Amino acid sequence: MTAPARDLMRITLALFFIGGLTLASLWILEPFLPALTWATMVVVSTWPLLLRVQRWLGNRRVLAVCAMTFTMLMVFVVPLVAAVSMVIDNAHEIGQWVMSLGSVHLPSPPDWIKSVPFVGANVDATWRDVVAAGPEELVRRLRPYSQGFVAWAAAHAGGLGKLAIQLLLTVVLAAVLYANGEAAATLIRRFAARLAGERGEGAVRLAGQATRAVALGVVVTALVQTLLAWIGLAVAGVPFASLLAAVMLLLAVAQIGVVPVLLCAVGWLYWSDQTGFAIGLLVWTVVVGTVDNILRPLLIRQGADLPLLLIFAGVIGGLVGFGLIGLFVGPVILAVSYTLLRAWIDEGLPKP
Repeated sequence: MTAPARDLMRITLALFFIGGLTLASLWILEPFLPALTWATMVVVSTWPLLLRVQRWLGNRRVLAVCAMTFTMLMVFVVPLVAAVSMVIDNAHEIGQWVMSLGSVHLPSPPDWIKSVPFVGANVDATWRDVVAAGPEELVRRLRPYSQGFVAWAAAHAGGLGKLAIQLLLTVVLAAVLYANGEAAATLIRRFAARLAGERGEGAVRLAGQATRAVALGVVVTALVQTLLAWIGLAVAGVPFASLLAAVMLLLAVAQIGVVPVLLCAVGWLYWSDQTGFAIGLLVWTVVVGTVDNILRPLLIRQGADLPLLLIFAGVIGGLVGFGLIGLFVGPVILAVSYTLLRAWIDEGLPKP
């Protein structure tokens, strides 16, 4: 066998062996990959905050890591577990509340409903059909959804423990990454530099900036909108305000927004003859619904100087393609691909 053939065989066997080890490692780590991915996204997004807290605590990393870990528990784990637990515990009560709508008289729609652009005529016609059919028809239509919700909550009650374990594992892994963040970042940058030189290292930095931009622009905006919407629901006396806040947070993160839930609450208040609260909540809905148009672009620009359309496309496409974790993965992939493509196009060419 000639020397080139032996070299080709050695390279092939080495690649096969390395690929097999990589696949085996991923298979072993598969139960931890979701928590590790979330922990990485959280640490990358909040790393500047960790350094600031560390300076406040006399440059003691251990105290800073403890403070950030405790904050994560209070901000992410406790509210989410409490929200899921509240949904499961009150599933039967929510179903009964939906069924009790049969005793409530629905008034005729106001005249201004028809003047609403695009949807006013359809809303007015549907509203009048429900009034003509009576409360019994409304309850008949809602009964399958109420029973399905109770069944879903009962079926997923056992998954609450699994969710809590995943969240706790995410917090633990985030604490480890906080403590050894510089070493992990150096390893990733060296690996990227080995693959693509200076461009690879720049792509790693860009991925971190895109992750921070999404965390600031999407998640923080969703939290602010949800908090403002929850205040409006609580002041208006809408039942299950905390449960609706959890739903609005998910809708806001998914770029749907909190307005649909608030409009349903406005309709319920008007239905219950609480016209003053309904008008007040409607005005508050307009205010809360416009917050994201102002706050989100400002926060995204602080995280990374990337086109807003690119970030939005990555967020929505990532959610559709990868689920909730795609909220971060989508923009990172698009941002890195966009920057590398621009660098390749501009290489060796005069600036336009």
